Amino acid sequence: MSGLEASVDTVLEAGVHLNDYRSDVIEIVARPGRIRELENIAAARGLTLPGFGRVVATGRWLTMSVRPERWLVLQASTPAGARAAQWQTACAGIATSVDLSSALVLLHLSGPMARELLARSCRVDLHESGLPTGRAVATIMAQSAVVIAAIPSGLLVLTPATTARHFREWLLASAGVCGLLPQSANDTLDLFGGSA
Repeated sequence: MSGLEASVDTVLEAGVHLNDYRSDVIEIVARPGRIRELENIAAARGLTLPGFGRVVATGRWLTMSVRPERWLVLQASTPAGARAAQWQTACAGIATSVDLSSALVLLHLSGPMARELLARSCRVDLHESGLPTGRAVATIMAQSAVVIAAIPSGLLVLTPATTARHFREWLLASAGVCGLLPQSANDTLDLFGGSA
């Protein structure tokens, strides 16, 4: 069998599909004693702030908490800084918002071998019983800081833009036995079927 035929077979039998996603990523940090007020502001905007270690996806948002009283809010891309400014205005005196859109890269892994691939270098139990859908965790993988969120469509991985190339290369190098099929960039809202 030629190398070309082998690579075609690998693609056809891919156990992991890898997508890059573009998204606004806003970190919202509650001021001491102001969480209830922040929850009310978020609710008025149609957003649920999940508890620590949880992720919630709706038609417009994907929100997770991997640090106490802090949330990452993912939504369709807007002009740089616009979404953070909206949140800063809405939460003035109650919380602070920071635009992390260019600081983080979003990768989505799906397929029957996605968890096994990530488990090869993860300190966290990625089995469905250890990280069920709706849970999120921050950890280190392949010497890179990552956030992993288990969502209905697979695993969403956020990693710093400064180490994203290294992390992606590690995924590609580690995926030989799993069969990895990289796919094109997408809008984050495709992750949960919503619209802007």
